[in-house]
Amino acid sequence: MQTIEANGARIPTPGLGTMTLKESVCIDIVSAALRSGYRHLDTAQMYGNEREVGEGMRASGIRREDVFLTTKVWHNRLAPGDLERSVDESLARLQLPSVDLLLIHWPNAAIPLKDTLGALAKVKRAGLTRHIGVANFTVALIEEAVRVAEEPLVTNQIEVHPFIDQAKVIAACRRHGLSVTAYCPIARGKVPGNPVLESMAKTHGKSAGQVALRWLVQQGIIPIPRTGKTERLKENLAVFDFALSDAEMAEISALKRPDGRVVKPAHAPKWDD
Repeated sequence: MQTIEANGARIPTPGLGTMTLKESVCIDIVSAALRSGYRHLDTAQMYGNEREVGEGMRASGIRREDVFLTTKVWHNRLAPGDLERSVDESLARLQLPSVDLLLIHWPNAAIPLKDTLGALAKVKRAGLTRHIGVANFTVALIEEAVRVAEEPLVTNQIEVHPFIDQAKVIAACRRHGLSVTAYCPIARGKVPGNPVLESMAKTHGKSAGQVALRWLVQQGIIPIPRTGKTERLKENLAVFDFALSDAEMAEISALKRPDGRVVKPAHAPKWDD
């Protein structure tokens, strides 16, 4: 398993996204993923599956210290006091004393970012998480967060796939040493069937999904594809035995389009153009 280093963290790549995985399916997939070689799991309070993710970790037989576990605090729990209670609830559901990475799931303009990051730093210093970071932050929010954070931020988890242009926010992350974690790396099913990606897949003896994941890891981005199918687990890991040429990388990057974003909640910030 390869890792990405960022501000003191070593984050395995790729990871397993678990959004929408519930009950026994979640337990089984998490357990199977770890047995298949995954060492990075991503969950969140909002996913409603932290309990199952914890059960899957224990069922796998893989040592806790060998797994990098991320969870997130929902945007309505970011006020000091409430954030700490949210983390305690998450740890109780996971049945763990700490996680490896704790993220702000979405920014909330109604709660001062300095207060939220102060609470995150407090949780880290209390030993409830090894690292802290953010998700769905724009360039302006990254700049503010880095300026006011009392502890290093190690990632910004954002939507990244071939059909969305995230160049500005990725550049901002790299200026400050943050890694980029890519959710929806297969664009919620839009990658398979794309003529450009399918053609490259045929050239390399891979799937279109593997080509999209390779495009990400070749940029040093950490994809966290979600799957509920055990047969997809090894496929999503098998992206280090081939390489895309510079021309292929550029051709994939040219697939971006103005309407490429697939995650558009009402509480989202104003995205960078």
